[in-house]
Amino acid sequence: MKFDCAIDDEYDRGLEAAQRAIESGKLVVLPTDTVYGLAADAFSAIAVQRLLDAKGRTRQMPPPVLVGAPTTLDALAIEIPTYLRNMVSALWPGPLTVICNQQPSLNWDLGDTRNTVAIRMPNDPRALALLKQTGPLAVSSANTTGEAAAQNVDDAMRMLGESAAVYLDGGPTESGVPSTILDVTGSTPRVLRNGAIDLATLHEFNNTIEPMAGEPG
Repeated sequence: MKFDCAIDDEYDRGLEAAQRAIESGKLVVLPTDTVYGLAADAFSAIAVQRLLDAKGRTRQMPPPVLVGAPTTLDALAIEIPTYLRNMVSALWPGPLTVICNQQPSLNWDLGDTRNTVAIRMPNDPRALALLKQTGPLAVSSANTTGEAAAQNVDDAMRMLGESAAVYLDGGPTESGVPSTILDVTGSTPRVLRNGAIDLATLHEFNNTIEPMAGEPG
């Protein structure tokens, strides 16, 4: 089912339907500040596998986790350096995904994560409203592997069809530029994907961050 988030009543019904779908292990497509996302309950192994299957991805490509508040970082990750706390405080919500060592007590299965987790807080009121209701969600771009990430709900529906139970239509995404991915699990932090936040901005918090392989420093 598709719900138009520009219509208040329909938006409210869409959030309720999306919450019910997530709680029952189904998939939801939602707008974010970068591209449309395909979401599943991060703590349901069955739902996460449905997400991977819908996209045509293997367990070797685990999805990131979206959170509704910066404080959730501590619930999901360990060994968080001070510079990362400052970075998240300044840049979340926003297009920055951070890969951290995950909390060993977490009861979930996102795929072959090697005990790491990729975390982001999106800067989109509709995504944040759903996250407030559901808690952390496993979310990957709303597209099938090999296709461009959906920047509107119709493109997401074309690619994903009945794989998702609920589609939240927030209109075209504002940027269409993916989040920057920063890996902080090693001795030296490094950019794994260039995105909306540039290296110069990251260097304001830690000037030892290495650029993406093959990119100039």
